[in-house]
Amino acid sequence: MSNLKTLHFYATPEHECSYLEGVEAKTLFVDPQEEINFDAYSQLSDLGFRRSGKHIYRPYCSNCQACISVRVNSHEFKPSKSQKRIINKNKDLRVVTVPPQFTDEYYALYERYINTRHSDGDMFPPSADQFSAFLIEGGQKGCFYEFRDPSDKLVALAVTDFLVQGLSAIYTFFEPTEASRSLGSYAILWQLKETKRLELDYLYLGYWIRECQKMSYKIAYSPLEMLLNGQWIVVD
Repeated sequence: MSNLKTLHFYATPEHECSYLEGVEAKTLFVDPQEEINFDAYSQLSDLGFRRSGKHIYRPYCSNCQACISVRVNSHEFKPSKSQKRIINKNKDLRVVTVPPQFTDEYYALYERYINTRHSDGDMFPPSADQFSAFLIEGGQKGCFYEFRDPSDKLVALAVTDFLVQGLSAIYTFFEPTEASRSLGSYAILWQLKETKRLELDYLYLGYWIRECQKMSYKIAYSPLEMLLNGQWIVVD
């Protein structure tokens, strides 16, 4: 059984940062050959690690601390007026929990999303192999949350991992033509409600970077906790 004392960690060489232009980044990751059990993965999440497929990693930059791990306490969270409007807009959606898997329906939505919303990012162009490696592989306890409209059309899919202390929102993709629904925000709001329903404490949202506009949405969920100098701190 794995534990933090027996795990092996490796650091990458410096490489171009995916979020900040002109910045060199470095990443610390757990040996992908290690078998990470549920408890160890949960502890790693509390230390600021994230999962991408089989890789569990965190930023390890020498001269930059811009990437800050953030989470939301599901018991303390109260939706704002605008968030309540988003919830009301999506009351007609049905959420189905399924095991991580590849389907043509999932990939078609993923492909439309990447092509429309992230054509300038490092995930473009999308591919079926990329989808599987990023969202299905990994061996951790998790699921896909399907968001379907009254006609049974899949409009969003949230990839979520289970932790001892909460849920980890790995990735969400959604129908680009349904912008009025604010599906990305709704998926977070729904996962916060689900975290509370499961009597778990936290929804982990990954990294927040002040200078990265694409990550600014994360500070809308209050009270937000940030991992600063090894301690989770509540920020307003």
